[in-house]
Amino acid sequence: MKTIHRYLFIELLKVFSISVVFVTTIFLLEQMLFMSDMIANRGLTFWEGLNLLAFTCPVFMVISLPFSVLVAAGAVFNQICGDNEYIAMKTSGWSFFFLIRPVILFSVLVYIATNFAIFYISPWATQSFREEIFRIMQRRAHIDIKPKTFNYDFQNLVLYANDKKGENILIDVFVADKSDNGDLKIILAKQGVIISDPGTFKIKLQFKDGTVHDMTKDGKSYNILDFARYERYLEIPDVERLKKRLTRRHKDLSYSELKKKIRKNQAEGKNTDRYEVRLSKKFSFPFACLIFGVLGATLGIKLNRSGKSGGMLVSLFVVVLYYITMIFSQNLGSHGLINPTFSMWIPNIWLFALTFYLAWKTVHETPFTIFIQLRDFCISGFEFFRNFYKRKTLEKQRQNSATLPFKRN
Repeated sequence: MKTIHRYLFIELLKVFSISVVFVTTIFLLEQMLFMSDMIANRGLTFWEGLNLLAFTCPVFMVISLPFSVLVAAGAVFNQICGDNEYIAMKTSGWSFFFLIRPVILFSVLVYIATNFAIFYISPWATQSFREEIFRIMQRRAHIDIKPKTFNYDFQNLVLYANDKKGENILIDVFVADKSDNGDLKIILAKQGVIISDPGTFKIKLQFKDGTVHDMTKDGKSYNILDFARYERYLEIPDVERLKKRLTRRHKDLSYSELKKKIRKNQAEGKNTDRYEVRLSKKFSFPFACLIFGVLGATLGIKLNRSGKSGGMLVSLFVVVLYYITMIFSQNLGSHGLINPTFSMWIPNIWLFALTFYLAWKTVHETPFTIFIQLRDFCISGFEFFRNFYKRKTLEKQRQNSATLPFKRN
């Protein structure tokens, strides 16, 4: 690798690393706030919250990696243009295609990393996240069930244990189980064992050597059943809200799971458009890394006069437009309005066309009037809202000052 290529590659890596950390942290802010609430009010320990955040990071990094390629390429080429290094390089006979070789190499490496994250790291993190939630729920259940205390935490169920051995063995258990239709079931057992069931993410209470007294709501039927072993699933308090809140970003299926869903629905004659769209997205989304790299380089060169703020605003505008197009085409494919596999490649198609056009303009050094107008529009809009915010802030401060009473000496 030539010295200039090594220099550009190292600069790309620096900006890329900062951007990935920053963007991922922004995505994690909401999750951090919820974890803080769980630690303060729901008995979640600090290390449990830290583990959940660690398992959440790969999910958000899949989104931040392609965007960071655009930011890194745009910032580096904006810098070398601002320092007149780009002019010196062109004077030395280095063309645009020669200078973007490290960008292409870097984009390919990030493309491979994004694919690895989507197909391997993200599914592993998702499963680990769910297992960690289950372990937390299990520990909470063991803590909540205390001996010689009536427990009313479980829905439609009262639990009492005369003694407790370890974390999961209850001695001389009494359970009053009232169903939704009003029937009452009394369970008396010499022993109850709390058993984890990872398959259903629930807690199972297994009774040994006891009797079940079953009575209907109207009292007309009363049955007694002796048993050697009897099982009852327990719904942990607040577990559904906690699971929905924590796992709402961890619903993505792995590649093998999607293929199984598609084959199963095809065999049953059901619609598979939604799963085919999600499967196509796993291949199309990482491909954006290859386009974002070259696009960022052209944006950095084209917007060198507007400074870093102008380049960031236009880059952000392109990313937002890309994601809007992706969501729109995803909905079209999921509802069968267009081919589900092709739908997820529509954002890449228009992004590739824009990148090719800008690269052609950059090589031939021809101005792009519409693009310059878009840049000026983004900068003007940013300045307008900033000045509006400052003006409103000053007006509010003056009003507050005017209402303050005068101090007497």
